[in-house]
Amino acid sequence: MGAALNSWTNGEGPVLPNQIAAGEIAGTNARLKPMRPVRADVVHRHFSSVPLFSECSKRELRLLTKIGIVEPRATGATLVTEGQTGANAFVILQGKCRVNRKGRRVGQIEAGGVVGELSLLNPAPCNATVVAETPLEVAILRRRDFLQLMEHSPSISFKLLKSLAARVQELDARTIV
Repeated sequence: MGAALNSWTNGEGPVLPNQIAAGEIAGTNARLKPMRPVRADVVHRHFSSVPLFSECSKRELRLLTKIGIVEPRATGATLVTEGQTGANAFVILQGKCRVNRKGRRVGQIEAGGVVGELSLLNPAPCNATVVAETPLEVAILRRRDFLQLMEHSPSISFKLLKSLAARVQELDARTIV
């Protein structure tokens, strides 16, 4: 069994460390208690379901999992904003998000889904806004950590290129009339 990664809740959803520091829950009768722990093996399993990482070995997935930072996000929290440059990828471990483009709901992402994975390789403007519909647990991959890992593990770099090539071919096949 993998190690547990805890976060905290006040009974209404996750409480972030910066909320405690900023006094946002001070003065309330809120009691903090651990949310359901997210085990490291759950994080690993979700990473393995990310199409960009589908070619990676178990060892490579463990390396990716180690650079991930597990954090809670409250209902209503924005993960990425349309038009803003992304710098992180978010693997949804628990909860669900809505995806909006130009103010219209166009989809939903649930546990096992990923947001912003292409920004790890190319810091371009996001094409959608993604907002938490429920309290979330996310594993965050920061671009700088990801690029360092790729420098030290050429095999991961090659497998990511292979996954991206497959994705481009799939999109290309859809656009040919």
